[in-house]
Amino acid sequence: MAIQKLFAGAKLREIRNRVSLTQKDFAQKLGVSLPYLNQMENNNRPVSTTVVLALAQEFGIDVTELTTGDSERLVSDIREALADPILAEDDVPLADIRLSASNAPALARAFLRLHHAYRQTHERLASLDEALGRQDVQMQPSPWDEVRDFFHYCDNYIDAVDHAAERFAQSAQSAGGIQATALKALEEAGVQVKSETLNALRHYDPETRTLTLSNLATSETRSFQLLLQVALLQRNTLLEATLDLARFHSETARQIAKIGLANYFAGAAMMPYGAFLEAAQRYRHDLEILSTQFGASIEQVAHRLSTLQRPHHKGVPFFFVRVDQAGTITKRHSATRLQFARFGGACPLWNVHRAFETPGRFLRQLAETPDGVRYFSLARDVSKSGGHYGAPVRRYAIALGCEIKHTDQIVYADNMDVSTAAAFEPIGISCRICERPDCHQRSVPPLERKLTIHENLRGVVPYEVG
Repeated sequence: MAIQKLFAGAKLREIRNRVSLTQKDFAQKLGVSLPYLNQMENNNRPVSTTVVLALAQEFGIDVTELTTGDSERLVSDIREALADPILAEDDVPLADIRLSASNAPALARAFLRLHHAYRQTHERLASLDEALGRQDVQMQPSPWDEVRDFFHYCDNYIDAVDHAAERFAQSAQSAGGIQATALKALEEAGVQVKSETLNALRHYDPETRTLTLSNLATSETRSFQLLLQVALLQRNTLLEATLDLARFHSETARQIAKIGLANYFAGAAMMPYGAFLEAAQRYRHDLEILSTQFGASIEQVAHRLSTLQRPHHKGVPFFFVRVDQAGTITKRHSATRLQFARFGGACPLWNVHRAFETPGRFLRQLAETPDGVRYFSLARDVSKSGGHYGAPVRRYAIALGCEIKHTDQIVYADNMDVSTAAAFEPIGISCRICERPDCHQRSVPPLERKLTIHENLRGVVPYEVG
């Protein structure tokens, strides 16, 4: 088997800037010449084994950092942006996209921000009557998209918040459990907690310092909302400091991100990193056992598994996604090479869409993406009751998956034949950037492919992908 060369110039520059060294001093620490380091940082040469070892020994760098990060995410996002009809005529080779993502990531992100601004403006013009009467129309990213990208490019792992939550959880071990500890923390902060029938899950009145939780909510939801309030009140300084580093473009984005960070704290406190990772490995990622042990929902457990990316102490790199009945992605994260479409829905051939048909059951799937990477995917519905008769039910489905090389650590993959090519279903990311020529579920033509139209022949789609 050929050994794949490692080009990680942008990551090398990032590490050098992180330790505040000049190229000359950095090269000396790594035991290479200055020209050689310069060539590696510009991706003219691959990173050598000597440099990888030196990074680990001299700086304590987790060498997996060199092979992970933003590159795959940027490639996926740029390809999707280039699939926009306004750019589709520009035939940009995949090799050029990969070079941009690895050699000039800042420029790649600037292009994506520009494309986001264009999309936002285009959508506003589509509803011109409404836009003409507004005074707050600005050329800036959607706050929701900006926050989503913040977590996306942080690998959905926020180190300072995660450690703070873990320390809080450790104090709960001798204090009657996490929910009791959260109640005590709020009591010490002068907050009265009560339970009533609410249309919302949680309501906090800062004037009376009263927190009201819905008595219709499940136990895991009540624990989560208590911990979220603890984060907002007792860890506010930490949350604000993290937000300062993010430098959001609008106050709205900052407010959305603050709730996101509080949610992160709550999930990490319910499922503290070290204990949760150890249990996940011991029970081979059995969601139901983990759900019972940590008092969390199946969705909360699956989401938490996708965040276990702490340097030097990583779990299995999972992807996690939640979709609604229309196929729209409402939550997405991937620590794998599989990156989800930023706009629109997921591939209809994916088992997550079939989960709605079999409520309460786990669906297993072996899948292969157009780049030849093979995955194991687990899907299940997570419909949420409104708590009483007549209340609307929120229907979602989630999928959790990983590359095939990790399936020996996943209990759900037992007895699946991962050695047979025919066992893997062909899936894509989105039709615009999926290159499969013979997909029977294709909705629109793929980018960068010539189409042949046959007047006297009608197949599954009215064209042939050349």
